[in-house]
Order: sequence, then C-alpha cells, then structure tokens
Amino acid sequence: MSNEAVPLNYVPILVFLVVAVGFGLVTLLAGRVLRPSRPYKAKLKAYESGSPLFSDARLQFPIRYYIIAMLFVIFDVEIVFMFPWAVEFRKLGLLGLLEMGFFIGILLVGFWYAWKKGALEWD
Repeated sequence: MSNEAVPLNYVPILVFLVVAVGFGLVTLLAGRVLRPSRPYKAKLKAYESGSPLFSDARLQFPIRYYIIAMLFVIFDVEIVFMFPWAVEFRKLGLLGLLEMGFFIGILLVGFWYAWKKGALEWD
C-alpha cells in the first residue's frame, strides 16, 4: 500500500459525484428558466392518452387479476432458481433433484390452492 491517507483515494469518486449532481441540477435549472410557460385553459385540463376523460380513473378490478399477476411473478422467479440448478444438475446429484422437486411441489400446492379458490377461472 502507498503512504497516502485512505480518504485521499476516494477524492476522485467524490469529485465524480459532485460533477454528476451539479450537472443534473444545472440542466434542470436551465430548463426551468429557458422554457416558455404560457398556461391556458385547454392546456390545464385533465388529459389521458390524447382523449378527454370519460369516467373516474379509480376503478375496482377483480382480485383474480392481481392473483394471476402474482402467480406470474412467482413462476418467473421459479425459472430464475431453476436455471442455475439445471446448469449444475450433475454436480448436485440426487439431493439436488429432491430439493428441486420439493421446491416445485410447494409451488404446485400454491397453484392448486389458487385454482380451487376460483382465482384461476379461464372463461
């Protein structure tokens, strides 16, 4: 190690952070000062996707949409766990196979429970 004090090694990082934050603040301030601000009645109206509002945006969705979304996330995460397992399958042996079977079994029990509760009706 060199004879420099440890905090001196962090000076370039501090300079980088100051420059990055400074650049962001300067560009935001320049945009606020230079852009035109001429609001009028039509510009201040509520607007969604190019068409006027026709009802309240806070609608209640059936709970099964949320459950299906959660199941998608869960099974997506399952794939993230299964890929490294599949790559190292030969090294893990029988214990790895049993652990993955247990993991998939837990997920299938949850899937079966959601199906039995009526959250997964595909009509």
